Amino acid sequence: MRWTKFLAAPCLAFPMLLAGQATQPPPPPAKAPALPVVPVPAPPPQVAPRFLVLLDPAHGGTNIGARLTATLLEKDLTLDLADRLRSLLSARGIEVTTTRTSDVTLSADNRAEIADHTPFAACILIHATATGSGVHLYTSSLAPTQPAKFMPWETAQSAYVTQSLKLSSDIDSALAHAEIPVTLGRTSLQPMDSFACPAVAVEVAPLIGGESTKSKPITDETYQRTILDALTAALEEWRNDWREQP
Repeated sequence: MRWTKFLAAPCLAFPMLLAGQATQPPPPPAKAPALPVVPVPAPPPQVAPRFLVLLDPAHGGTNIGARLTATLLEKDLTLDLADRLRSLLSARGIEVTTTRTSDVTLSADNRAEIADHTPFAACILIHATATGSGVHLYTSSLAPTQPAKFMPWETAQSAYVTQSLKLSSDIDSALAHAEIPVTLGRTSLQPMDSFACPAVAVEVAPLIGGESTKSKPITDETYQRTILDALTAALEEWRNDWREQP
């Protein structure tokens, strides 16, 4: 009897031990180590587009242009005016590129390639003539179209005609303020029709005297400087207008 009782005691105690262990709550999970805080970099500041101007002195090299006087060719005067205008604009913090800086021959396609390689805010084609009076301003006669990812080469200017007319208006106002008579016109002109930028052709003519003006030859440096100062003022005004455009 003692032996039987001895064996029965452990058998009754073992189930009670298991039941007691099952009622205990599980140990809490170990906490994961705190991760270091990584600062989120601030977004880069929005960079405003650069205001770039292209000057295209017409003709050059074997293409002499018009014969303005017995000793002055259009290709030489347009290059000189472009060089001086570039200096005036640079002094006001305006970045300028010119299609030519020497007496070289450039095709219309060469000039358009330069104009369309960079997003210029204004493209000024500089011409000269022995006829007429004051300054003649020309914009493209192409009908305005909506900008597209790909534009036909010969009519790329159509997407910029509206802007070109606004630029021409700024130039017209500045020349009128300088008391330089202006003739406005629209024409089909290469390379301007292939320019993918607001573009205006500026043709300088002698000044014919009138009630409020004295006649001045196209070679008059004071007359030329008045025109260049007006163009500089117009492009400064255009810089403000251009930044406000969508």
